[in-house]
Amino acid sequence: MELIRGQHNLKPRHRGCVATIGNFDGVHLGHQCILRRLREAGARLGLPTLVMSFEPHPLEVFRPDEAPARITPLRDKARALEAAGVNRFLCLPFRPSISSMAPQTFIEDLLVRRLGVQFLIVGDDFRFGHRRAGDFTTLQEATDKYGFELERTPTFELDGARASSTRVREALRRGDLPGAERLLGHPYELSGRVIHGDRIGRQLGFPTANIRLRRHPPMSGILVADVDIGDGPRPGIASMGNRPTVNGKRALLEVYLLDFNGNLYGRHLTVTFRDWLRGQERYQSLEALRVQIARDVEYARLWYRRNGVLAEARDD
Repeated sequence: MELIRGQHNLKPRHRGCVATIGNFDGVHLGHQCILRRLREAGARLGLPTLVMSFEPHPLEVFRPDEAPARITPLRDKARALEAAGVNRFLCLPFRPSISSMAPQTFIEDLLVRRLGVQFLIVGDDFRFGHRRAGDFTTLQEATDKYGFELERTPTFELDGARASSTRVREALRRGDLPGAERLLGHPYELSGRVIHGDRIGRQLGFPTANIRLRRHPPMSGILVADVDIGDGPRPGIASMGNRPTVNGKRALLEVYLLDFNGNLYGRHLTVTFRDWLRGQERYQSLEALRVQIARDVEYARLWYRRNGVLAEARDD
């Protein structure tokens, strides 16, 4: 899949495609249904598929206090879109030039002139352009003039309700990993590069690999988690949140590999969450925290033994 960052990177060869526009946070089963329709249109018309999205989310710009937690960072979203068969991912920085664009300019300049869209699929509630003045009706009126096909996104229901990013976030907030997995179509996971931390885990006897979360995560707590460092999943345990015992200021994902000896700094990890143990708590001392971590690690070992996947120690 080709990742195109910004309008300035659009080339003449990018003209001619079938497209959809949306945030696609989580790329859940509802999104996957849209992407199937997009692939079908691409095969019918002999054109590449393109997903257009905005970064950051518009609410993060206009009303940051109301912005939803991110299910998937941009890198994970791109990987999920590629797995769903998308050919091109156009990521537009959400800047004043985008938010102030008139709806007709958005259609004429971006969709028609720059992208040459022949088929577009969006939801009934899709809004675009200055003051969100453009809507599905605006696009319908443009189809006759510019000759592209327009389709409403199909509704995908699960357990009697529409599959949505909001439902995924609610399940994760509750620690309901099975519920989130049903909506996503796979276990919830995050990826990132290991950074240097404050080495508190090492002091406690449980050295962790730290991944900075650039935006507020949809869940927090202590979880059983598989950790893939590039050679397949290894058993581990994860802590996600602000680390209240050490007065953490920013959200962090920390993972401890149960049976591993090696250096992970700078490595890119994929963390797949398997079971939610408990929420984060503030302890009166580091010793109390160490005792609880030891209990959590034993729980994780028991979980892996019950599931028959506890691995032997491996050196990097």
